[in-house]
Amino acid sequence: MYPIRKVYIALGSNKGDRMKQLQDAVDLVFERIGNVQSISRVYHSKASGFDGEDFLNCCCIVETVLTAEATMKALLDIETTLGRVRNSGAGYESRTIDLDILFYDDLILDTQLLRVPHLRMRERRFVLQPLNDIAGSVMHPTLNLTVSELLGTCPDMNDVEPFHVWLKNPGKQFNFSEHNYIAIEGNIGAGKTSLATMISNDFNAKLILERFADNPFLPKFYEEPHRYAFTLEMSFLADRYQQISDDLSQLDLFKDFMVSDYDIYKSLIFSKITLPEDEFLLYRKLFYLMYKDIAKPDLYVYLYQNTARLQENIKKRGRDYEQNIANDYLEKINSGYLEFLKNQTDLKVKIIDISDRDFVGNRADYLWILNEIAKV
Repeated sequence: MYPIRKVYIALGSNKGDRMKQLQDAVDLVFERIGNVQSISRVYHSKASGFDGEDFLNCCCIVETVLTAEATMKALLDIETTLGRVRNSGAGYESRTIDLDILFYDDLILDTQLLRVPHLRMRERRFVLQPLNDIAGSVMHPTLNLTVSELLGTCPDMNDVEPFHVWLKNPGKQFNFSEHNYIAIEGNIGAGKTSLATMISNDFNAKLILERFADNPFLPKFYEEPHRYAFTLEMSFLADRYQQISDDLSQLDLFKDFMVSDYDIYKSLIFSKITLPEDEFLLYRKLFYLMYKDIAKPDLYVYLYQNTARLQENIKKRGRDYEQNIANDYLEKINSGYLEFLKNQTDLKVKIIDISDRDFVGNRADYLWILNEIAKV
C-alpha cells in the first residue's frame, strides 16, 4: 500500500455557472486524486486585480496516494477538462475554474511546477476564510502559525461573505454505514487486505485484519503440508475465533461500521483442501461448535481473480514461504469459496471479478469496485 497524504486544495470560479464549476471540480478531484475528507462552505468575494464577475471560493481536504507534483498535474488536467484556457501573458483574468494546492501534509517544496506551502495564501482572505472552516488548527510549516492565526493577521481586508449553497461531497454516494459488518474475502493474493484497508480509511470503518503473519506454522506448512496441515488449520481456527470474537464485541463509537479482510468460514474451506478426510470430519465438528457463536457479516464480498493474476500478486508481495504455491492449490481454494457461496442462503453475497482490475494502482478501478459493492 502507498502512504496516504493529506492535500489542502483551494477552488475558485468567476466565469459561467460558478457553483456547477466548483461541484464538477470536487467530483473530478474525488475521481482522479483521492477521497474528499471535508469541504468548506462556499464564499463570495469581489474579483481582485482585474475587472470581472464576483468569485465563488471554497477549500477541501483530500487524502491521496499521489505525490505532490502528480497531484498538481491532476489538478491542471481537471482545469483543462472543465474548459479553462490559461493566458500565457501576465496578469489576472476571469476563469471557469482555478485549483491550487495550499498544503501537502507538512511538505516544503519549490519546483518549476509547484511551490508548497502556497506562496501567497497568507495574503488572501478568500483562501484563508474557507480553509479556516476545515483546517483552522493546521500549522503552516514555514511560518509556524496556524491557519486561524494567519486569518487573524491577514492584510487582505476585502469582504468574503458566506454563499447560500453548499457543495456535495461525492464520496457520500457510498453509504456503507448501512451495513454493520462487511467481510472482504478472496483467494491468496486477491487483494482483500488492500481493499479492506482502503475502505476503512475512506469511510471511517473499524478495520479488522487477520493476524496470519503471527502464525508460526504457516511457513512450515508450505514446506511440509502433510505434516503440518492439521496443526496449522487448528491454530488458524483458534486464532480467528478469538480475534473475531474480541474485535466484533468491542464497539468503536467513533466508527460507522466494521470491515474485515476475512471471514471465519475460510477455515472450513481451506481445511477441506489441506486435510485428509478423517481429519477434516473431526475438524468440521469442532468448527461448527465455534461457528454457531460467531457474528456473521451482513455483507460478504468475494474478490475473484484468475490464477495467473493471483500468482502475479503473490510474486509481487514477495513473501518467501508463498513463492512456490502451486496453481492447482489456488484453483482448489477458488472452487471451495465459490461452492460455499453458491449454496449460501444466510449471507448477503457479492462476487466481484477483478481479474482485469488494479484497484490499488488505478483509482478508477477502485471506484468501480465501490460502485459494485454499493449495488447490493
